[in-house]
Order: sequence, then C-alpha cells, then structure tokens
Amino acid sequence: MPDVEFVRDDDPRRAVLEQAGYTVVGESWGARLRDPDRALLEAAVLRAAAAGLSVREVGPEYAQALCDLETTNAADYPYTPATAHTARDLTGTRDLWLEGGRVFGALDGERLVGATVIRTVEDRAETAFTSVLPEYRGKGIGQAVKAASILALLANGCTLFGTGGAGLNAASLGANEALGYTIEERWYSYAPPAANQ
Repeated sequence: MPDVEFVRDDDPRRAVLEQAGYTVVGESWGARLRDPDRALLEAAVLRAAAAGLSVREVGPEYAQALCDLETTNAADYPYTPATAHTARDLTGTRDLWLEGGRVFGALDGERLVGATVIRTVEDRAETAFTSVLPEYRGKGIGQAVKAASILALLANGCTLFGTGGAGLNAASLGANEALGYTIEERWYSYAPPAANQ
C-alpha cells in the first residue's frame, strides 16, 4: 500500500494525520522478553512433550517440511502493512539457515506440525515467525517451539528477546505474553485519504 505512514501510538503525529483524513488500516505491536523465566519456558516445552510431540531444533533437512508448513498457513497470517508475511519457496526456505536463522520445530512422529525461526540481530534474538498447522492450534505448540528457541539462545548467553505481530492476531499475542513477553510499543498504519477511496 503506497504512502502508508507507520506511527507509534504515543506519537503526536497521529492527531495530525487523522485531521488530514488519514485512516488506520492496520495495528501492530512489538514486545520484549528480558531475563526469561527458565522454568516457565521449560514447562511450555514439557507440556508439548506430554502431548506426544518432540520439540527440538531442526536443520536444513527440514526445509521441505517447513516450506510445506508455511504454504499451508500462508493465508492465515493476519495482514497489516507493517506485518505482511510472505511464505518462501523451497530455495528461500533453505536460505533461512544460511541467513543465520535457527529453526525449532514440533514433530508429531516425523511430521513437522509447528515451527519458529529466530535469529540474533543487534542486541537481541528476534523471532522471524512462528507457524502451527490449523489442526494443532490452541494446544500450546506455538509457545513450545518459541520457548525451545529462547532456551537455546539463553544457553548461548542471550538475555534479550524480541517479537511482534499484527494487532489482529490475539492468539499470537496471548502466547507471547504467556512466555513473559511484554508489549513495549504499538504501531498504527495510516493510509492517506486517496488510498481509502
């Protein structure tokens, strides 16, 4: 969407944009997790294990499975101009590992049913995305793979973690808050009057 303005919720420009006829076309949030509660994270992983799933880091041999997972879920990602998510093809999925991403998956037998990708950026570890197959949602799998990724990065000395998402995605927000993330910023996407006609 052309000419969209991304403005934090505490920015005085919001009032100026609204007076000029701009309208909100999306909301998003950013959250941080500082000094995570290891026991809380381990409990999230153990709940998935108790349900019969294996939660662990997976390598590029899972590129096809991750690509299939993302293709299945592509239409389910809530869209905002600030949080648009595009599923990668197989080559792009393989590149996740080459780009420094670490992938943590939930496996039901040999089937990859959920995954998260995390990478170190600047002063923190940032989640790129978390994805769970529709029939496995609502069972704590997203929390489990994310918790496993945080535990792994904690072992490497990382203590600050970031994530974010669309304001429409209440399930994602709830899962992150359950792991101890705190929203530190909210953003609004404003479209100019011409884009609303």
